[in-house]
Formats: sequence, structure tokens, C-alpha cells
Amino acid sequence: MSSTILFDDGTHKNLLLPDYSEGSAVQANQHLIIHGTEGMILDPGGHKVFTKVLSETTARLGRGGNLKYVFLSHQDPDIVAATNGWLFATEATAYISALWTRFVPHFGLDKLVASRLLPIPDEGTFLTLGDDELMIVPAHFLHSPGNFQVYDPRSKILYSGDLGASLGAPYIEVPSFDEHVKYMEGFHRRYMSGGAVMRAWARMVRELDIECIAPQHGAVFRGREVSKRFIDWIETLECGIDLYADKLRLPRKP
Repeated sequence: MSSTILFDDGTHKNLLLPDYSEGSAVQANQHLIIHGTEGMILDPGGHKVFTKVLSETTARLGRGGNLKYVFLSHQDPDIVAATNGWLFATEATAYISALWTRFVPHFGLDKLVASRLLPIPDEGTFLTLGDDELMIVPAHFLHSPGNFQVYDPRSKILYSGDLGASLGAPYIEVPSFDEHVKYMEGFHRRYMSGGAVMRAWARMVRELDIECIAPQHGAVFRGREVSKRFIDWIETLECGIDLYADKLRLPRKP
């Protein structure tokens, strides 16, 4: 297995790391942004993939490279479970929504590194990587109530977390949006909270110059046209409470 290069201008690299998922665990992507000698790992995963993801990250950073940030889009275990290991093995600072800083320690965050788990304010923020700047974009309730995405202006990639996730697609990059919908639809209808915030997200990200949307699960939307198709699809999708609010009722014995 090898990393997939999403962008590389000689100074700035965006890599989709090899898929280390195995067994019954949900497939999850780990993305790495490198600018010069500094790096950010996005949603690095749980204990089962920690050693391999760390090794690949270290190799990609190279001699003299420094992992500066661990970005955690939300609180799910496939994202945060190995946070303690990352903070012990590197000098990185981890960032997560302020809603979740007191929950991550339940995965075993040692007091020696706890000060390097920092909160992201609800409105988002900016983080510097070398002489570049990354935008931390609010995407609350998609699906977590404390949820963020990363926009990289240099590569024009939006790292969308669980939004855009696909399950079972047999490719790394989406070849046809229409054919790809079947791998996304069930997940989005169940996991995303509702149409109102989907529409708000679509309006917001249209202000960005996007050439690629890279989710945490499944295939990448590479190219302006397929990225636009995804945003348009999100804007009109019924999901979450739109579909399930009227279905809540007490269980009945068979």
C-alpha cells in the first residue's frame, strides 16, 4: 500500500495515507498535510491503526520534519481513541471542539500530555503551518454537535470529516457522482442531523474555492465539478430529524 498524493507543489503536500482498516472496524481515512518541515495529521484513528499511521506519518515528514498538529474533527472513537499515543510519541498539539475536551480523557489521556489537547471555539479559527494558514471551518451537527472541517487554501482541499462519507465504494476517487450516491445515501440520511444545517453548510462552503473534497470515510471528490455536485446534493437531501422525528415511539413486544 502507498499514500495517494492529492496535491504537491514541491513545498506543500496533501496525502491520503494507506488504508489500514481491518476486521469489523469501519473504514476510515487518515489525511496528512505537510508544508515545508511541518505537518498536520487529520483524524488519526484508533489504537489498531496507530503504529502504522504514526510510522507512515514520520516517514512522510522525513528527517527534520515536525508533526505540529493533530486535528480531531469530532469525538468519535475512530478519530480520537489513540490521541494519548500521538501526544506521547510526538510534540504535536491536538485540537478538538471545546465541547469534547473533557470527554477525550475517557480514552486514557495522561496528565503529562493533557495540556496539549486544546479547544476550538464554536466559530472556528485559523492554524499556521509553516508560512501557510489553514482554516478550521465550523460544521456543527454534521454529524456531531461539536464538529469542524479543515480548508487548505493552498491545495484548495476541503477536509469534510463525516460529511461526504461513503461505505463500500471500490475506488479511492469518485469516478461518477451519480453512480457514487448509492454508497453515501444511507449513511447521510441516518447520521446527519437535518436538512436545515445541510443547507446552511452548502451556502457557507460555496464561498470557498474548492477543487477537492476529502472525507474521513471512503472516496475523495477530486475536481471542481464533482465537488460542486456533492455540495448541490447535500443542499437538497432530507436526513436525520426530517425523516425520523415522526417515527419515535415506544417499542412493542412481538
